[in-house]
Amino acid sequence: MAKGVIRYWAAAKAAAGVPEEPYQADTLAEVLRNAGRARGEEFRRVLERSSFLVDGRPVGTRPHAGVELSDGAVVEVLPPFAGG
Repeated sequence: MAKGVIRYWAAAKAAAGVPEEPYQADTLAEVLRNAGRARGEEFRRVLERSSFLVDGRPVGTRPHAGVELSDGAVVEVLPPFAGG
C-alpha cells in the first residue's frame, strides 16, 4: 500500500479543516473514499465537484480506480475556483 500526502486547496481545505494529511492507499479512488468517510457529507460534496492532480499531473476524466499511486505521491484536491 502506497503512502503519501493529500493536499486540500480553497473550499476543500475549508471543508477538511486541515491543509493536508497523510494517506495510505493504492489508488486515487481509495484515497478519496477514505478521506470522504473521515470528513463527512459537506466534504464529500466538495470532492464531487473537484479536480485532482497526482504528482502535479491532472487526472482529468480517467476513472479514479485506475489511477494508481506510488510511495510518496502527492494528491492535490482542487475545487472549482470562482472568478477569472
